[in-house]
Amino acid sequence: MEREEDGGYHAFCPALRGCHSQGDTYEEAVQNITEAVQLYIESLKARSEPVPCEDVIIKPIHVAA
Repeated sequence: MEREEDGGYHAFCPALRGCHSQGDTYEEAVQNITEAVQLYIESLKARSEPVPCEDVIIKPIHVAA
């Protein structure tokens, strides 16, 4: 999840290449990316393609400027 400079949020799923969404609020972006992931996986299954299973860990860090 990334905050956009002009407002809103950009959400993406690193394990599913090209799976992105957005929302005006954090909650809306979470809801939208959840739906995007579900649809992406349904699409893979419909084409009998494997669902990627990656162990991705994302942790924000703070660096003093």
